[in-house]
Amino acid sequence: MDSARIEQISLKILHELLQYRRRFPGLEASNADEEQAVSQVQLPRIRAFIENEQRIEFVLPAFPTKSPNTNKVIGSVPDMAERLSLIFLNSLCQRIQLYYPPGAHIVICSDGHVFGDLIRVSDEAINHYQHEIENLLHEVGATHLSVFNLGDVEGLAEHTGDYDLLRQLLVDGYAEPEVTIKQQLMQDEQGLQLYRAITRFLYEDSQLPGYSGSNAALQKDAKQRACGVIQRSWAWGNLLAQHFPLAIRLSIHPQPADSLKMGIHMMPTKDDWLTPWHGVAAKVNGQFVLMKRKDAQQLAGELVAIRGTPSHYLIEQPQMACCITLRPSLWRASFNGPVAV
Repeated sequence: MDSARIEQISLKILHELLQYRRRFPGLEASNADEEQAVSQVQLPRIRAFIENEQRIEFVLPAFPTKSPNTNKVIGSVPDMAERLSLIFLNSLCQRIQLYYPPGAHIVICSDGHVFGDLIRVSDEAINHYQHEIENLLHEVGATHLSVFNLGDVEGLAEHTGDYDLLRQLLVDGYAEPEVTIKQQLMQDEQGLQLYRAITRFLYEDSQLPGYSGSNAALQKDAKQRACGVIQRSWAWGNLLAQHFPLAIRLSIHPQPADSLKMGIHMMPTKDDWLTPWHGVAAKVNGQFVLMKRKDAQQLAGELVAIRGTPSHYLIEQPQMACCITLRPSLWRASFNGPVAV
């Protein structure tokens, strides 16, 4: 393959990814300037696969477990939000294969056990969620996706009976001290946004039915845990970088434009931080979008069950303009057929 053709294919693949890139809200830089910076980092990595005629490998730390907050999610198992997201990721690889025959593959690096104790979800619940994700992969025919988790790491797999020990081994081997993490986060606006977003997730997930304490106590507790979650998440990222050194690294959070990682949306949403395990799929006037459960309920959403299991919401609001930051036609192409309910 000549160099001009390699460059043409590399740019096409990068364009596929840029359409779904998560951005930090409120940045002064234009989208075009950010994409130029992203290209400088990602294009050589994509080009290296094509020059060697290899399948393009992506890693995506994602699908940890459902939020415990029923104001945000329907239940504790994967539902239409996860189904649509997996279909989208698989279709992304399929589209790449249309003009690059070796294709692409995404390794979903499920990180629930990495910080399960900090988000206060049991390891048993995380195991069940991950098992159901693997079932969904088979059900939707996602042949371009696979799963990798903490128990698959050589040297750690023998400790899957003690997840507290696994987490400690991860921190000991791959994490920086929390005080160093906090200093890094406070250095720029993007670090602060990440810290605030994780704090918000933890605070919201603590607002459970029956809680009678103060909001101030919840906020303080969330701030104390947030740095630990980020520490573990970055440690997991360091492990994955060692395990998949050539893979292109995707993220479910916005990332700086010059980062090795690129944040990616898996469903249309107004919130650059919302993920399928912190929200619900809502079919609004025929278009699936991601939102929190309480928002779907406030819009008079009708809960839809599939085979007796709650799946998503149906919202008919002709007067409502669905504010989606991504081009709907691209999402309709991914969600066409298997989810026509």
